[in-house]
Amino acid sequence: MNSITPGAARLSYRTIFISDTHLGTRGCRSDFLADFLRRVSCEKVFLVGDIIDGWRLRKSWYWDEGHDDVLRLLLRHAQNGAEITYIPGNHDEMFRQWLTLGLDICGIRLRREAEHSTVDGKRLLIMHGDEFDSVVRYAKFLALLGDWAYTAALVVNRWFNDVRRRLGYPYWSLSAWLKRQVKEAVKAIDRFETALVNEARRRGFDGVVCGHIHHAEIRDVDGILYLNGGDWVESCTALVEHHDGRLELIDWAAENRLSFFSPRTTGVAQVA
Repeated sequence: MNSITPGAARLSYRTIFISDTHLGTRGCRSDFLADFLRRVSCEKVFLVGDIIDGWRLRKSWYWDEGHDDVLRLLLRHAQNGAEITYIPGNHDEMFRQWLTLGLDICGIRLRREAEHSTVDGKRLLIMHGDEFDSVVRYAKFLALLGDWAYTAALVVNRWFNDVRRRLGYPYWSLSAWLKRQVKEAVKAIDRFETALVNEARRRGFDGVVCGHIHHAEIRDVDGILYLNGGDWVESCTALVEHHDGRLELIDWAAENRLSFFSPRTTGVAQVA
């Protein structure tokens, strides 16, 4: 196999939006995320919630060198002049109690939500989005049960894809397929997107950037942009703003042919 070396050409963006990395879980592809952060430069970074998975860490501790790499690289971006804003989500809600303090930790600002203006003048509302998820907001027990079910699906997914690999088939996300096939899940995604778009419209924004549902998307909904950066558990996607204001979803794993079957590494990501 070939490898992506730390000396590879850097990609320059004006703004990067990252959500749902779920550091602290075995499902987090911290090696892919570290590779992405190592190979990009930008003026601003928005961390759009569920960056550190407090729910999982409270149950059992998991933290490896790849997770450390991600934090070190984010701090390096801050030291190099990037403005970094951290908007806690429901899985890292422990940081929300610090919001009233207006903390700036090592160049990373904690905010409940944020506003961003693209270079071509679009005003974007940035929030994690769990406040518009009725299950999380009104029935946390069901949300925790859903978290358990999702984690179980990821475990089954690993076994399932191990069999596919042995048979010569490429990686295929069982849990993502299940979400697409379950009618109620599809309805829930649509309700979530509609709620976020309506909130952006109500407050006079041109669009909304969110995370939470692990479903990367860019689409125009009756004149309002809906932008979801996806996650770094399965899709390994980030939303970026180019220097001309163009918004794009970057599928890091697909574009770099990164193998989900390769051993997790630090410093160098393996290519399939």
